[in-house]
Amino acid sequence: MTDLWLLIKYFLLGVFQGFTEPIPISSSGHLVILRELFNINIKGLSFEILVNFGSLIAVLLVFRHDIIRLIQNGWLYITKREEKAKGDFQFIIFLVIATIPTGVLGLLFEDIISEKLSKPIVVGFTLLLTGAALWVIRNLRGEKNDGDLRVKDALIVGFAQAVALIPGISRSGATIVAAMLVGMKQDTALRFSFLLYIPVSLGITMLSFTDIISDPNFDALAIPYLIAFMASIVASFYALKWFINIMAKGNLKYFAFYCFIVGILVILFI
Repeated sequence: MTDLWLLIKYFLLGVFQGFTEPIPISSSGHLVILRELFNINIKGLSFEILVNFGSLIAVLLVFRHDIIRLIQNGWLYITKREEKAKGDFQFIIFLVIATIPTGVLGLLFEDIISEKLSKPIVVGFTLLLTGAALWVIRNLRGEKNDGDLRVKDALIVGFAQAVALIPGISRSGATIVAAMLVGMKQDTALRFSFLLYIPVSLGITMLSFTDIISDPNFDALAIPYLIAFMASIVASFYALKWFINIMAKGNLKYFAFYCFIVGILVILFI
């Protein structure tokens, strides 16, 4: 019975992480809260990296057509300098530029984030910050399309993603907020945010692969980890499809309300 309950716990962790990763309410923050509620002590970031990789697979599936187009046009511009492919090539460059702040700050502060900031009280306050940021941009309607982006825009969104390394600061929320503050249209902000997730998540997974394998919990918890990983893929896929519809309708304020409510409850009771 204990083993079954352990599997259920990890399944729920995978579902919650997967569902909360694409939407702007902080998957890392919810993992901290659920670990506290379920009394699961997961040391290090190996589990979180693994379930985030599940979310990455979901993002690749949802945005596969955009990814294929960017790769084809990027290569076309490099090899033949086709003018019609220039916009997609520049979009790729901006994604690379935006990736740099997260990579640098992530390597510098990984231990601090894992040991000092992964606490429920921190998550409570950072969820309030996430909610406030979403409330500020709830009615913004930018004018910048893919071809209107600049290096400054990419760097601002990249630094926003780096700040989201702190549990409770939503990655998708921070990047979408930053993208809309620099004037991107909602669909451009959404696409840039989730395509930016791909190199960062892939890089973190590759750099941390040996850490995951050497994790002292890995052998004993291989099946629970696998269940959480599979659950995160499915949950992320459907949550992302749902969030795309929410963005199209401009209903970000409801996520702000959610972050306010959960943040206050965590501060008061957990």
